[in-house]
Amino acid sequence: MKKLITIIGNGNMALSIAKGLENSYDLEIVGRSMDNLNLFESKLDIKISKSLIKDFNIDKKNIILAVKPYNVVEVGEILNGEADIIYSVLAGTTIETLSLNIKSKNYIRVMPNLGASVGQSMTTLTGDIDYQDEAVELFNAIGSTRWLDSQKEIDIATALAGSGPAYLALIAEALADGAVKEGLKRDDAMAIMRGLFKGFGDLIQIEHPALIKDGVMSPAGTTAYGYGALEDGGVRGACMSAISKAYNRAKELS
Repeated sequence: MKKLITIIGNGNMALSIAKGLENSYDLEIVGRSMDNLNLFESKLDIKISKSLIKDFNIDKKNIILAVKPYNVVEVGEILNGEADIIYSVLAGTTIETLSLNIKSKNYIRVMPNLGASVGQSMTTLTGDIDYQDEAVELFNAIGSTRWLDSQKEIDIATALAGSGPAYLALIAEALADGAVKEGLKRDDAMAIMRGLFKGFGDLIQIEHPALIKDGVMSPAGTTAYGYGALEDGGVRGACMSAISKAYNRAKELS
């Protein structure tokens, strides 16, 4: 018998997690509108239990909390009971804030990313150490996991892995646009860019980024000139600044 997981929230992140878990767990989705919950279910390959959040009882449930961070107080006022464990994917929302608003015996902060929908999330976790193994097993169902030692670290990881798909999407689009600018057809540019990212995704698992760069860059070659343009454009500094800005925003949300 599959274990029941209750997801509170029906946004993009909740859907990505549900898609990753649907083959391994029984799912129950809780939200404000039955129409939205039905639409949510239509995007999955399985039938799910659906409940409205009004007067919902969380007693002894395993909860994945996937609402907006600014809704945690309002949601806490609606929910009844005490959960066994809450896995919160709310960016910047501390365990202390969660415990003040929603009753649970245990709390884990979790930061997956949109790769969850294809079973390739990079998920970071921290919280009650007694639930570390159970939490890692649950979120391994949607990709890779990394347990961190503190809430500060998960806020930094949120800036890197949680927000990272948006950064990489910008780079991917810009590279394809550059190829189109020089005369490559759009569908060819997109196909080549996707192949590039797929191969790089495997390569970066076994090589340090600097070694990959050195392996491609020959003296006075095309890569050296293109790489120089990226450095002239401040891409390295902009990426580091993106992490800093996102991390600071996570702290503000707390």
